Amino acid sequence: MASAHNTHRLLPEICVEVWDDRQPVQWWTLVDAAIIAHRPNAANPDLTDITVGAGTREEDSWSQSLPASPRFELFAGGLVTSASAGSCQGVDGLFTVRRPAPPLPLQLIGCEPAEPLLAALREPRTWERDWAQLWALDRDGRGMMRLDVGLGIEDARPSVLGGTLLDITLSDGGERPSLMARSIWETWYGGIPATPNQWAAYPTQGREERLEMTAIGMNDQRPDLACGEHHLDGRFATDVPGLHLAMAEALLGPGRYFGRELNAFKDCLSGGFGIALPFTLIWHDADIARQALADDVSAEGLTYFEDIVRLLERFGATVVLD
Repeated sequence: MASAHNTHRLLPEICVEVWDDRQPVQWWTLVDAAIIAHRPNAANPDLTDITVGAGTREEDSWSQSLPASPRFELFAGGLVTSASAGSCQGVDGLFTVRRPAPPLPLQLIGCEPAEPLLAALREPRTWERDWAQLWALDRDGRGMMRLDVGLGIEDARPSVLGGTLLDITLSDGGERPSLMARSIWETWYGGIPATPNQWAAYPTQGREERLEMTAIGMNDQRPDLACGEHHLDGRFATDVPGLHLAMAEALLGPGRYFGRELNAFKDCLSGGFGIALPFTLIWHDADIARQALADDVSAEGLTYFEDIVRLLERFGATVVLD
């Protein structure tokens, strides 16, 4: 048997669809996935066995057993926006009974506590079922990300940073951001990015994290300004978050928010998000989004790309597909 090749490369979300002989009957999402090793299959060297370390998110409470002859289809980017990543004959280690994951503690280093954290320190049992928001701030104090955390305090002691600061361990750190979020935060720490297409190299999951960052800034929106012509760089609009990132950059500039899905995009077109209609949008390389989103079809039979163009035109924009 050939030796395994180690890669340890972080992957976007992977959706695993389980098919019977006609249709998908189950689907699972692998999160924070990384390739650990790969090697030729022992029975058929034309196939490859891939070992992946990942967390799992079950999209439903599957009660049905596996089909008699299951087929497994893989998609990169999760369920909402995805691209085919191949197929496989079997998946080991996924279909097992799992207990709910216990809460993960979260350690806060160098705290200068204020209410309600001070109240939780004084009477921990009173506050152990309450929640607070932990904000990540950039160097100018602007919110970049927020995280719901439990106020149950597991430990509090003088901080390793000295002075009157405290190191506090919360018993429930809430739902953790993906591993990819860290690089997004580092990009934004110096302030809202001013360079277009900084998000282009990220896979779908990283682009979704970038969209979350822009959404935090919704409260910073400027008055609607009239402007006649906007140019959308469509080269990297290869998935839904990429389309919305490119659209926001075209209409408002890098780091701005203009919706992250269809309904939110419609809300932004209604006003109050920095741009006044009517305007002209020249969509360069529009065929990239048209083709990439061709399989994302609404109940009305329109692709996501077609829905976006129709909304723009309904609100009075002139769309030129270049």
